[in-house]
Amino acid sequence: MSEPTQKYSITMPRDIADAARARSGPSGLSAYVAAAVARQIEHDNLNELITVAEAEHGPITAEEIQALRDQLQQARAQQTPDGANTA
Repeated sequence: MSEPTQKYSITMPRDIADAARARSGPSGLSAYVAAAVARQIEHDNLNELITVAEAEHGPITAEEIQALRDQLQQARAQQTPDGANTA
C-alpha cells in the first residue's frame, strides 16, 4: 500500500519543468518530483548529521576521506568475481 497523497501547486522555471516532464517516464511528473524532493531531504539530513559530527569531533581531513575511499574501493573489489572495480 502506498503513502497517502495530496495535491499541491508548485512554481518552477519552465525549462526545469519541461526537462523533468521529458524524463519522468510512465510514472509521471508527480512521481519524478516526489522522488527528487525525497532525495533532497535525505541530502539535507546527511548534511545535518555531518555538521553535528564535525562540531563534536572536528572536521574530517582529506587524508581521512581518502582512507575511507580506499577502504570502499577494496571492499567493492572483493565483492566482484574478477576483483575489478565496478564503480
